[in-house]
Amino acid sequence: MKIHPNDPLPTDWEAYAKIFTALGDTQRQRILLMFSPETSFSISEIVDAMPLSRSAVVHHLQVLANAQVLSAERCGKETRYRVNSPAIREALNRVLGFLDLHNYP
Repeated sequence: MKIHPNDPLPTDWEAYAKIFTALGDTQRQRILLMFSPETSFSISEIVDAMPLSRSAVVHHLQVLANAQVLSAERCGKETRYRVNSPAIREALNRVLGFLDLHNYP
């Protein structure tokens, strides 16, 4: 795929851009790196682990969830977050596919 710089991004690339933008912040990277494949965390658990205010953590979680880096699930009165690995993999594979298509070293 090759586009002119003035052309709009393909629709699917806009979603991928949100993922990379969300991951461009070091605090959001720290939140992501707290997770392992089998873990989910509530907002309170993440707040307790981070040197940030609750409102800052909530903001970062919203950015990560809106970018589909994290998925959110209501469990009773709390929301639990998990890594949305399929969405992250898709974004990374799309960029790798672009490099492969154009024979980048």
